[in-house]
Amino acid sequence: MECGSGSSSFGTMALMSGKGMVLPPKKVPSRVSFNVKSESFKIGLGFLQSLQSNNKLKVPLKSSLKLHRSHALVIRGEHPQNSDLPRYYSRKEKKPFPIPVVELRRAARERVKNNKGKPRRPIPPPKNGMLVKSFIPIAYDVFNARMTLINNIKKLSRVVSVHACIWCNEIHVGPVGHPFRSCRGQNANIRKSLHEWTNATVEDVFLPIEAYHLYDRLGKRMPHEQRFSVPRIPAVVELCIQAGVDLPEFPTKRRRKPIIRTGKSEFIDADESDLPDPVPEAPKKPILTEIPDFDIVGPSNEEETTLLAEETLEAWEKMRKGAQKLMKLYHVRVCGYCPEVHVGPSGHKAQNCGAHKHQQRNGQHGWQAAVLDDLIPPRYVWHVPDVNGPPLQRELRSFYGQAPAVVEMCVQAGAAVPDQYKATMRLDVGIPSDLKEAEMVV
Repeated sequence: MECGSGSSSFGTMALMSGKGMVLPPKKVPSRVSFNVKSESFKIGLGFLQSLQSNNKLKVPLKSSLKLHRSHALVIRGEHPQNSDLPRYYSRKEKKPFPIPVVELRRAARERVKNNKGKPRRPIPPPKNGMLVKSFIPIAYDVFNARMTLINNIKKLSRVVSVHACIWCNEIHVGPVGHPFRSCRGQNANIRKSLHEWTNATVEDVFLPIEAYHLYDRLGKRMPHEQRFSVPRIPAVVELCIQAGVDLPEFPTKRRRKPIIRTGKSEFIDADESDLPDPVPEAPKKPILTEIPDFDIVGPSNEEETTLLAEETLEAWEKMRKGAQKLMKLYHVRVCGYCPEVHVGPSGHKAQNCGAHKHQQRNGQHGWQAAVLDDLIPPRYVWHVPDVNGPPLQRELRSFYGQAPAVVEMCVQAGAAVPDQYKATMRLDVGIPSDLKEAEMVV
């Protein structure tokens, strides 16, 4: 070889007489020398050092002649380069538990084992009926972020087109509706699953998930007979009220002393007669209100549109992160068969579940712990790579990404794409210009 030379020596193989044993050859360490100054070695080393990716990559570089220590190139990224959307569960499937039941039982056994023989600890808030003081500002921030988000979506809808299908619940953000045959509404087979688009509303972009308002979150579970007398409000608003937001139109019970447990699921309120009469306090933070539709004024120029989009995206992230913190202490339940959400320690008893095989459960809900997407659904839509370019093509569907409707509206209005949504939007995937070029993709 021109690039190097090698020398090696091997032992001889002997056959033992009468035994039929073959001895392996003696191995002597071989030595191979390479010309480190060659151009190919330098090019390969430079390529490995310049390799960049969002995933973790570890490439060891070793040399037996002059490089006595190994060098490693490690590249880390918080978010994956590409990822699929969360799995879609049909109406016949039950949602999985956020934490498997086996893990919950194992943690309960460990908790009982560790607390055996120890004195009972006092119940911490909010389980004792008191508020968590440090979470009250977070509750006000989430409530105001939700109002800001709704008002900004109304303003952005004046400059960003949002379409909704007449027959199903699918929406699309862009100048024209997408051409994909994904409609599952009425008479879909006659229309060959094509959508019929119309103008969308705020409720189409930001889904109004509602829940029953509880006057006492530690009280008895709401029976089936009271399902029409108890008011229903947005679930995020109910979570903020239970966390400390005071709204005059939705009164709630505020205890000033912890409850007294008399059993596993029974308690009595402490005597508050020795305390002075409560003085009505002013709101801890100013509360925003929703702007009526006839008072909405859209942005007048491109700069205002970009600033409005950035503010909307910031309110979206603030609301989701704040709600995630509140859900760690204030329990939120969701039905495993339908989208019904209940904010409270345990679900209600209303028999209004109409999901698959609800007759076997007598219409009762299968309550389990909720995740953030159950409380605030992201509502994924197709991402339009170029708003001013050609529309989406049906044959190139596998090359397009998706993003939450609020994020897609803000991106089309000029806001920067957040890092956590780049993976599902497939921004680094090259889109072929036509079907012939797409068939050449391996």
